[in-house]
Amino acid sequence: MRPLCTSATASTVLLTAALASAQALTWDQAYERATSDLSLLSQEEKVGIVTGVRWQGGPCVGNTYAPESIPYPSLCLQDGPLSVRFANPVTVFPAGINAGATWDRELIRARGAAMSAQAKGLGVNVQLGPGLGALGKIPSAGRNWEGFSSDPYLAGIATGEAIHGMQGSGVQACAKHFILNEQEHNRETISSIADDRTMHELYLWPFYDAVKANVASVMCSYNKVNGSWACENEEILNGLLKGELGFRGYVVSDWNAQHSTVLSANTGLDMTMPGSDFNTPPGSIYWGDNLASAIASGSVPQARLDNMVTRILASWYLTGQDQDHPPVAFSSWNGGAASVNVTTAAHGDLARTIARDSIVLLKNRNQTLPLGTPASLAVIGSDAIVNPNGANACSDRGCNVGTLAQGWGSGTAEYPYLVAPLSAIQEKLAGTGTNIVTSTTDDAASGAQAAAAAETAIVFITSDSGEGYITVEGHVGDRNDLDPWHNGNALVQAVAQTNTPTIVVIHSVGAVILETILAQPNVVAIVWAGLPGQESGHALTDVLFGDVSPSGKLPYTIGKSEEDYGTAWTTALVDNFAEGLFIDYRHFDHAGIEPRYEFGFGLSYTTFQYTTLATAVNVVAGPTTGDTIVGGPEDLFAIIGTISAYIHNNGSATGAEVAQLYLGYPYSVPSTPPKQLRGFSKINLLPGESSQAIFELRRRDISYWDVVTQKWVVPTGTFQVYVGSSSRDIRLTGSFTV
Repeated sequence: MRPLCTSATASTVLLTAALASAQALTWDQAYERATSDLSLLSQEEKVGIVTGVRWQGGPCVGNTYAPESIPYPSLCLQDGPLSVRFANPVTVFPAGINAGATWDRELIRARGAAMSAQAKGLGVNVQLGPGLGALGKIPSAGRNWEGFSSDPYLAGIATGEAIHGMQGSGVQACAKHFILNEQEHNRETISSIADDRTMHELYLWPFYDAVKANVASVMCSYNKVNGSWACENEEILNGLLKGELGFRGYVVSDWNAQHSTVLSANTGLDMTMPGSDFNTPPGSIYWGDNLASAIASGSVPQARLDNMVTRILASWYLTGQDQDHPPVAFSSWNGGAASVNVTTAAHGDLARTIARDSIVLLKNRNQTLPLGTPASLAVIGSDAIVNPNGANACSDRGCNVGTLAQGWGSGTAEYPYLVAPLSAIQEKLAGTGTNIVTSTTDDAASGAQAAAAAETAIVFITSDSGEGYITVEGHVGDRNDLDPWHNGNALVQAVAQTNTPTIVVIHSVGAVILETILAQPNVVAIVWAGLPGQESGHALTDVLFGDVSPSGKLPYTIGKSEEDYGTAWTTALVDNFAEGLFIDYRHFDHAGIEPRYEFGFGLSYTTFQYTTLATAVNVVAGPTTGDTIVGGPEDLFAIIGTISAYIHNNGSATGAEVAQLYLGYPYSVPSTPPKQLRGFSKINLLPGESSQAIFELRRRDISYWDVVTQKWVVPTGTFQVYVGSSSRDIRLTGSFTV
């Protein structure tokens, strides 16, 4: 078990991440080297570089053929967005949704750097993450937890930081899944149809940030977009991604998401994975010899193959993988035991810090938390302990037994250890004389009996989801509802009705409807802990016992009912995205629905005062005019002003506040959400200390997508400025006019 991350250790990890943030080369330099290599390759070698060697044909989940003419390897592509899948030992970091809940740019970058440092040590070339699509328009969607937030601005900032950290460590990041991949049901057949403005302002928005951060690769998704498979869709691959966003890396298919030889090649796919269809008889491969034949017949131009290879080689050079990149040190198919140990104590400390700083305190009546040293404490629920069969008992975490610290699916990893809440509480209270009473099942009667024997009770409940190839307790990837699993509502009711003050801890992939729990008068505190990874229990006790004040903020909205969201997964084969721009808090604000806990909400053990709003914006209205560079028009990310406010810690505890900037667009922009996140700043403050939160505005942050001119446009009129502690807790208001 790891000690609490000291400030010195945290500073060291963050400094390492900062130093690792630089690319090895520029894109122009990488392309120059790749072009030089291209002339040395045979046609067979070129085809091999773009083609997978078939499922389980190499040590990684994806592998390409290695050429002999140049010193370039069989590329190793490996899941995933929170660690290295199938390898051990590795550090299992908190999930993406927890990283988003920290609202901490430095921690998110450090997480990316640490994950990819381990991936590089294991010989991985391409780490299949970060996840930024599904964006999360559907609160019950199975893979939302792999991404950072249902807000495109927060998701975009986090994506950029993660990629800088990952590629600075010498591993290619792979932004996935492109695009409109918003549910698991029928994910391989559904057609997603979003209008042009919605596509740009919501779903494409964080991909702009990914490309701007020089992401090496992008994974196209299983679904269709406007009726055409995403991996052979001219409009989104060549039009949006490579054209409008100026993406210079390569597009790789999701595993088995390719549907053609000629069409996929000509519309922008650059690499096929895994190289065979592992859901039907082996050998049904679209590229390899079939691609070579299509080029020989003229169906696919030679220049298209050369472009594929150049993009792939350039991404390899971009991340410095020609300089002593280690060989693959594990096999995905033999239990994953690695020949090197890439874990470090600092990475374990970082995992704990991220998990701790992502905890969101939702309710804290009469300052129940932090806990002191209670005479007796009941710890209740199966989520309080590790799965009795072992933390890794279920393949790809495909069960919900014991404490929940990851969802399930390809975005998971093997725990080197898992600190459960109960063991961490026992460790924390050792020698204090506190009598810890336990009921580590979800039986309501047993839980009530334990609670009745203690002065305070902590009840642990869960809600799980994952990838659709695994069904867990009747949930086919997506959650069937937003209720706690395992009769969590009844368990909390039974405990609270003993009149014992009850603290509820939620380990969940996303929003959970809490109305039944909140109706219990003796529920005095609610803690959202998300999916905290291997240091789960330690991170929780750091907050429960007041070693650190909670500073996480919700990266999505918690409604009073599932119907409040206005979206749900469908069994139909077409999703028209009828909600348009109005998802999550945008929908709640637009429809006038009161959430239970709004986007950006989170309590602290101290209080913060906001003063002195200042606005300085200087920009000319109209469309972008710059040439397209990596990330889009060159003036799109230009800084056009700042908004600032002073934050003061009024309380007696040290704490961190996430100050948030929202903008309301002028009336000249039709059908726009009442306000949208356009800045945030996390500030650590001692008691009585003040600091200034400064929000830099980019041109994109005050633009909307004009479907007529097909450009980002700064509108004329007055923008409303809202600065506060959440999307509904607005402390300062102002305006500026363009």
